[in-house]
Amino acid sequence: MSPLDYWPLAARRDVVGIFTDIDDTLTTEGAITPDALQALTDLKAAGLVVIPITGRPIGWCTPFMAARTGAAWPVDAMVAENGAVAFVQGTGTQPQPAKLYQQDTATRHANQARMRAVAALVAVEVPGVALSRDSAGRETDLAFDYAEFDRHPPETVAQVLTVLQRAGMQTTVSSIHIHGCFGDFNKWQGARWIVRELLGRDLTQELDRWVFVGDSGNDQAMFEQFTHSVGVANIARFVPQLTHLPRYVARGERGAGFAEVAQALLAPRTHCDSAP
Repeated sequence: MSPLDYWPLAARRDVVGIFTDIDDTLTTEGAITPDALQALTDLKAAGLVVIPITGRPIGWCTPFMAARTGAAWPVDAMVAENGAVAFVQGTGTQPQPAKLYQQDTATRHANQARMRAVAALVAVEVPGVALSRDSAGRETDLAFDYAEFDRHPPETVAQVLTVLQRAGMQTTVSSIHIHGCFGDFNKWQGARWIVRELLGRDLTQELDRWVFVGDSGNDQAMFEQFTHSVGVANIARFVPQLTHLPRYVARGERGAGFAEVAQALLAPRTHCDSAP
């Protein structure tokens, strides 16, 4: 990983969109900080496509997309559950955000029954590990808390992963949760899907014009694929566990690190706007 300052100005100037993780990338101690929220606002105002992509459930994302709450984030879409489901901003005729799924209704319902059975297995085989507190809002995956409210060692995380994988689930680990789903979902697959749905474009053909910002294990597919990828400084605690690292790393942690990335993206645009 190179310092963010090594990111060439010309490359930053050509970026048209940004994907970002949420927990411990946009947020600090579980909440978005004013500097990170302002960074989202500034990126949107500069004309960039802004899409948070998270392991959080779609239900958890609802208030951040709904303008009627008065707390809507300035983003074009929000992809949840590691790529399986998303909200996209509404239009003039449909002002409220619309929910999009990658699986049809029958498949989702069948998988929900399978997930309940797997959750019961984890409860028996790995006592003391609980479903994440945001699980009521989940529709396509299971999440177990190992570092948000509870604290479990790597050995326990590995036990949970074994149970999920034995049941045929695809698994990943974020900075706070252990995830399992029935389906070929990860953030990279979800990013390609939402760019097709939202923009009608092929992300793989324009990767040199997008950036991803993240901090942990479930961001690895994005680090591997994106030409421009950045880790906030707190990624340091996961580095020994990661096969694929971001190309650059910010000096700041969490929301402050994201704001630093936004400044790096906006700098060439500010320079161009002020040039004679």
